[in-house]
Amino acid sequence: MDYILALDQGTTSSRAMVFDQGGRVVELAQREFRQIFPRPGWVEHDPVEIWTTQLAVAREALSRLPAGARIAALGLTNQRETTVLWERRSGRPLANAIVWQDRRTAERCDHLRAGGWADLIQEKTGLQLDAYFSATKLQWLLDTVPGARDLAERGELAFGTIDSWLIWNLTGGSVHATDASNASRTLLFNLHTLQWDEELLTLFDIPRSVLPPVRPSSGILGHTHKALFGVSLPIAGVAGDQQAATFGQACFAPGMAKNTYGTGCFMLMNTGTAAVTSRNRLLSTVGWQGPQGQTAYCLEGSVFMAGATIQWLRDGLQIIKSAAEVEALAASVPDTGDVYLVPAFAGLGAPDWDGHARGTLVGLTRGTTRAHIARAALEAIALQVADLFGAMERDAGMPLREMRVDGGACRNNLLMQMQADFLGVPVVRPQITETTALGAAYLAGLATGFWRDAGEITAQWAAQRRFEPQMPAAARRARLARWRQAVERARGWTIGP
Repeated sequence: MDYILALDQGTTSSRAMVFDQGGRVVELAQREFRQIFPRPGWVEHDPVEIWTTQLAVAREALSRLPAGARIAALGLTNQRETTVLWERRSGRPLANAIVWQDRRTAERCDHLRAGGWADLIQEKTGLQLDAYFSATKLQWLLDTVPGARDLAERGELAFGTIDSWLIWNLTGGSVHATDASNASRTLLFNLHTLQWDEELLTLFDIPRSVLPPVRPSSGILGHTHKALFGVSLPIAGVAGDQQAATFGQACFAPGMAKNTYGTGCFMLMNTGTAAVTSRNRLLSTVGWQGPQGQTAYCLEGSVFMAGATIQWLRDGLQIIKSAAEVEALAASVPDTGDVYLVPAFAGLGAPDWDGHARGTLVGLTRGTTRAHIARAALEAIALQVADLFGAMERDAGMPLREMRVDGGACRNNLLMQMQADFLGVPVVRPQITETTALGAAYLAGLATGFWRDAGEITAQWAAQRRFEPQMPAAARRARLARWRQAVERARGWTIGP
């Protein structure tokens, strides 16, 4: 029997999944890797550890397939914006990867904003000028790692987001490439020409020689080195994790939207074949690009801390021993006791885009317990998403009728009910919630004939549960207003010298 192998390289773990023709997961392997915090606001990963964990889980998943099983293609999806710089000759990274959550270049963004560059950058890239994206991270590496800029000018270095880093290693260093969805997250890619932009390269002082060629999201861009899996597999699908999840949710028609609950939360709405400029500080991004260059665009809203907030409860406050405990703990109290957690540990994403905001816990009394804080953490995830939802409705000029959800935290029934209550529309959880990996598999399978067309994929999507809103409209408005008061407290806090 034929299968598709999907590699899902996330912010906290590397996963591999094998899908059958019905879009069902038949094998899964996963390994977490280290999160490195050298200074407050800095977040790094070891690129070699990312590669070794990703290779290990791929081999593990494949080893459990029945004899005679055949992998038709490999699809790849990845944490976006995280920046790696490595030597072309040796494949050695020059430094740790700078993760999308990292805020070390916030002041550089402030300087560019003061210089009047923000509007031009948004016009060309569809993005806000923010340290979240790759350009200032890459510039920092070139300017800070000894000898890096000289090596780059001589063409001896390669830059990539995590997809490029994995493709390089999967192909034994023979392919340096990215796809349009990942390229559109760098602040260096022009949404309208679908090319690296010379004016932006000059602005960020990036040598063109370090950049990967941009390839379609669905189409064969290389083959794995035979030594890795015993056979050479076509790498036929590549997309950033949120675009892949949108594809996996079969959001193929303009106006369809999904929200992924992972380390962060990411809401995307298909806008069709045209890039839509947001009036509400959302992002315009490439959704995916087909083999003939046909491009789908999306509007996106980003929440930096979702599942990572629950990890903080576990690892930072240590009020739970595992993430799975949070639902029961939060459900043990009827409400938060007017406690609000604003998890701006890495600044605030859309629609605030405040890189200087910091995490804030407000409304504490002597009666506050760890259960109230746990419930406030879940509500914080849903309330941040509600902010995105409102901004997206305003940009779309029409009410959104429902929201499809995926990602690990969407299995939390209490969180999903909170989400429906704060949105005022049904939240729909599909039968297959691993839609990020599934989207990568679909892109690879379409390129190799494993699936015929988008219609076949749409027919495979099915709802597992609908969460209907139960909160009265007046109560919803009051809670959202109270939440915004808490957000303003977080935005008013600054770190001292």
